[in-house]
Amino acid sequence: MEETKVNSNYDESNIQVLEGLEAVRKRPGMYIGSTSVRGLHHLVYEIVDNAIDEALAGYCKNILVEILPGNIVSVTDDGRGIPVGIHPKMGISTLEVVFTILHAGGKFGGGGYKVSGGLHGVGSSVVNALSEYLEVEVIHDGEVYYQRYERGKSCGPVKVIDKAPEGKTGTKVTFKADDTVFETVEYEYDVLLQRLREQAFLNGGVRIDFIDKRGEEVVENNLYYEGGIREYVNYLNQNKVPIHDDIIYFDGSKGDSYVEIAMQYTDNYSEVLVSFANDIKTTEGGTHEVGFKTAITRVFNEYIKKYNLIKEKDKDLTLSGEDVREGLTAIISVKVSEPQFEGQTKTKLGNSEFRGIVDKTVSEKFADFLEENPGTARMIMEKALLACKAREAARKARENTRKATNNGDSSLLGKLAKCSGKDPTKNEIYIVEGDSAGGSAKQGRDRSFQAILPLWGKMLNVEKARLDKVYSNEKLLPIIMALGAGIGDEFDVSKLKYHKVIIMADADVDGSHIRTLLLTFFFRHMRPLIDGGYVYLAQPPLFKIWKGKNVKYAYSDYEMQSIIEEMGGKCDVQRYKGLGEMSHTQLWETTMDPEKRTMMRVTLDDAVLADEMFTILMGDNVEPRREFIEKNAASVMNLDI
Repeated sequence: MEETKVNSNYDESNIQVLEGLEAVRKRPGMYIGSTSVRGLHHLVYEIVDNAIDEALAGYCKNILVEILPGNIVSVTDDGRGIPVGIHPKMGISTLEVVFTILHAGGKFGGGGYKVSGGLHGVGSSVVNALSEYLEVEVIHDGEVYYQRYERGKSCGPVKVIDKAPEGKTGTKVTFKADDTVFETVEYEYDVLLQRLREQAFLNGGVRIDFIDKRGEEVVENNLYYEGGIREYVNYLNQNKVPIHDDIIYFDGSKGDSYVEIAMQYTDNYSEVLVSFANDIKTTEGGTHEVGFKTAITRVFNEYIKKYNLIKEKDKDLTLSGEDVREGLTAIISVKVSEPQFEGQTKTKLGNSEFRGIVDKTVSEKFADFLEENPGTARMIMEKALLACKAREAARKARENTRKATNNGDSSLLGKLAKCSGKDPTKNEIYIVEGDSAGGSAKQGRDRSFQAILPLWGKMLNVEKARLDKVYSNEKLLPIIMALGAGIGDEFDVSKLKYHKVIIMADADVDGSHIRTLLLTFFFRHMRPLIDGGYVYLAQPPLFKIWKGKNVKYAYSDYEMQSIIEEMGGKCDVQRYKGLGEMSHTQLWETTMDPEKRTMMRVTLDDAVLADEMFTILMGDNVEPRREFIEKNAASVMNLDI
C-alpha cells in the first residue's frame, strides 16, 4: 500500500491553539452531542437547566420559555440573577465571564449551588458560542443589566438599561441558534414540551410556562405540579389501568444526599422505571437504580414468606426482580452535592453511597407501606406471584427453543432462506409480510449477505401477553431462532446473526399493523436491537411510472406527480397494492439493492415516550387510542381505503 504523507514538516507551527469559545464552534459535537435537531434542542435545555438549578437552590419559582418568530428562544426566570460585578480573577463583569469563558460557573464548589445538574458548568458559554446572537438581561441589586453577544463575542460591556421593579430579581436569556452550525434551526415544540414537563414534575411547586409564538395561533402549556413525582407517575399511567388507586411515595436522606421515590402498579406486563440525579435523566441507570431493585425484591420475598402467601405446591418459588417489577411504574429522583456521572453524556450515576441510601429507604418505608395497606399489598403480591409462575413457564418454553436452535430444528425456523455469508456485521435479514412477497424477495436477493424470513398469519400482540405466551408463540419463534441472540434478559447482541434486521411490509394499513406488532415485540423483548440501531424499515415504492422504456418509481403522491411532469405528462402509472405485485427484479432494484434502496433506521430518543406510544396503540385501553386517532387523523397521508 502506498503511503501518503500530509506534510513533511511537523513543528511548533502545526500546533493549533483555539482561544476562548473557538473550540466550541470548531467541534460543537463535543459539547452538545451533534449539530442535528437533537443538538439544537440541547441549547434550550442548557439555559433552562440553569434556571432549574436556581429552583433546586430554593430561589426560583417561575420559568418562562418562549419560541418567538424566527426560531428565537427566550428563557426567563425569577431566580437570584447572575452576578454582574467585576470578577476578582478575570477583571471583567462576572456576567461576561459566565457567557464567554468555558468551565466558568457557580457549580464547581464555590458555594453558589449546594445541588446542581449542570455538573460541567459549560452551558451558558456553549449556547453563546453556537448562537448567531445572544442577549442577556439580569435583574440584580435594583437594576436591569444588559449585554449582547454575536457568535460568542461580546458587542460591548455590561450596561444598566433600566431600574428594576422593587423586590424583583432574575435572568432572561434570548438567543438565535447559528444556522451555519446547525443542520436545522427549526425547534420541535413537542420534544421541548416533553423535557420541560419532566422538569416541572421533578421540581414540584415550580411553574414552567412554555409558549410557541411562531404560528398564526399561539400554543401554550402551563406546567405546574404541586405533587411532584407523584403526579409524574399519574401522568405516565394515564393510559394504563392501575391495580391500586394510591401512589406509593417515600423519601429519605443522609447528610446532603436526598432520595424520593413514587410508584404504582398497573395491569401491564412491562415495567417503566425512570431515574434522575439532580434532575438529569440517568437513562443507563446507576447505583440508585441498583439499590432500588435489590431492596424491592427483598421486601417482596420477605412479605410473602412472613404471611405464607405461597401455596405448598409452589413452595420452591422465589420472586425475581423481573417478577416484582412487572407492571410497575416508578420514578426515582436523587439529589447529591457532588454527583459522579459515568461518561460524557451523564446518563449513569456512579456515586457508590446511593446504593445503600436507596436500599435503606426502600427496605424500611416500602415495608411499612405494605404493613399499613394490606389490601394493596395483597393485590401487588398476587400479581408478582402470577408473573413468577409465568416466568417459570416461559423459562421452559425458552429452554425448548434453545434446544431446538442448538439441534438445528428447521421446522421451527419456518421458511427462512439463509444467506451464505458468515460475517454478522455484513449480513442482513428481511422479515417479510406474506408468502408471495417472501417468494419475490428470495428470488431477488443477493444470497451472499441477505436472508429472507416470510411471516404468515396474524402475529401476537405482545403488549397484551405475558412472557410464557410470547416465548411459546409459533409466529414469534422463527424470528427468535433466526436472529439467534435469545430473548428478554438473556438477549445477547454479540450472538446476533444479522446486524441489519429489516422489516419489509406493504405500504398500506395492514402493512403498518405488521410493522407496529414487530416493533412492539422488539421494544418489549429485544430492546438492545433498537438501542443498538439494528432495526430498519424498508421503503418500497408506491408507484411505477413509465413512458416507453423510461421507467421510474415514486414513494409518494407528490413524487409521482413530479415524475409525470418531468416526463412530459401522459405516462402509464401502476399503483402497487402490495409487495407481492412486484417482480423479484423490481423488488431488488427498488427496495433491496444497497446501492439504490431507501431505508428508515429505527432509533429510540426517549424510552418513556416510546412506552407511552406503544401502550396507546397496542394496549387494552380503547379510549386513549380513540383520542390519539381523532387528534392525528388530519395529518394522515397515503391511507389505503
